[in-house]
Amino acid sequence: MTSIAVKAERSYSVILTENWNTELVKMCEGRTRVAVIVSEGFKPDLSGLMEMDSEIHVFDVPDGETAKNVATLNKVWNWLGAAGFTRSDLIVGIGGGAVTDLAGFAAASWLRGLDWVALPTSLAGMVDASVGGKTGINSEYGKNLIGAFHSPSSVLIDPNFLKTLSDRDFAAGMAEVIKCGFIADPKILALAADHSVASLRKNSDVMAELIHRAVSVKAAIVSSDFKESFARESLNYGHTLGHAIEIHAKYQMRHGEAVSIGLVYAAELAAARGLISTDELDLHRSLLSAYQLPITFDRQAWQKLLPLLALDKKARGTTIRFVALNGIGSTTRLEDLTSAELDAAYERISS
Repeated sequence: MTSIAVKAERSYSVILTENWNTELVKMCEGRTRVAVIVSEGFKPDLSGLMEMDSEIHVFDVPDGETAKNVATLNKVWNWLGAAGFTRSDLIVGIGGGAVTDLAGFAAASWLRGLDWVALPTSLAGMVDASVGGKTGINSEYGKNLIGAFHSPSSVLIDPNFLKTLSDRDFAAGMAEVIKCGFIADPKILALAADHSVASLRKNSDVMAELIHRAVSVKAAIVSSDFKESFARESLNYGHTLGHAIEIHAKYQMRHGEAVSIGLVYAAELAAARGLISTDELDLHRSLLSAYQLPITFDRQAWQKLLPLLALDKKARGTTIRFVALNGIGSTTRLEDLTSAELDAAYERISS
C-alpha cells in the first residue's frame, strides 16, 4: 500500500491498495451512518461494511453520465434526509468518475458539507475524476457546470477493479493517463509507448506505476492551485473540444475518447503556432491511436461544436481559452485564436 498526499482546503491521502474492503471499513469506523452511492449496473462486495455497527445505506444511481443531473441529485438529497444524515456522517462514492462526481457534490451540498470517500473503479476515475476535489453534475447547457470544490477525506484506489473494465473503457482511461504525460511527466509517455491495452492488462507493475505517476501529477497541480486558476487549468488539456464532443454525442462516447480527439486538436493549434514540433504533434496521434483511441471527428459537426466551446469553464466572456503545450511537459494558454485558426485545426482532425 502506498499513498500520495494532496493539500487543498483540507489535506488528504490518495491510497493505492489491493485490499479496498479493509481500508474502507477503517474509514467508516465511528460513523453513525454511511451512505454508499453506487451505479445500478455495479454491485461491489460490501459485506465488510454490513458487519459494522454503523447504519449502512446503499443508494443506486443510473450508470454513467446519466446519473449526473439535478433529478438524480434530488433523489440522493431525499434519501439522505429520510435516513437522517447529519454532519458527522459519511458518504462513499464507489464507481466511475460520474458516480464519484455525484457523490462528492451530494456531500458538498447536504448540510453544506459532509465528509466523503471516493473509491473509483474505472481508470479514468482513478487518475482524474476522484482526485482534486472538483465535484459536480451536468446541465443541459454543458458538462460539470453545476458543482463545488469539496475534497474527499480520502481516495481509495484498488487496481484490481481494472480487471472488470472492457478494453474500450480501459483505453478511454489511458487518455487521461497520457494527458498527464504530455502536461507534466514525459516518463508516462515512454512507458505508454512501450505497451498496448493488451500488454498493460497483463503487467500490473507497469500499470501501478502509470496510475501512481498520473495521480502524482494531478496531486501536485491541485496542491498548488486548488480553486482552478492558471496552474490547475493545465489538467484540462484536451478537454475544451473534448467536452463539446461529449455534449454533441449526447454522452454516447466515453469521456477519454472525446478527450483523445481534443488532445490532438489542441496539439494541432499549438503546432500551427510553432509552439510544438511536428514530431511532438505526431506523438499525440501515434500514441493515442496505439490505444485504439479516436483522433478524428465528423467534419460536418464543426458548426455545432463551435458554440459549445463557449460553454467551457475556462472561457472568459466571449474569449475561448485552450490549454496548449509549448513543449512536452510544459503548458501555456491560447486565448487569441482566430476563427480561421480554429477552423483550420478542425479541418486537420476531420474525418
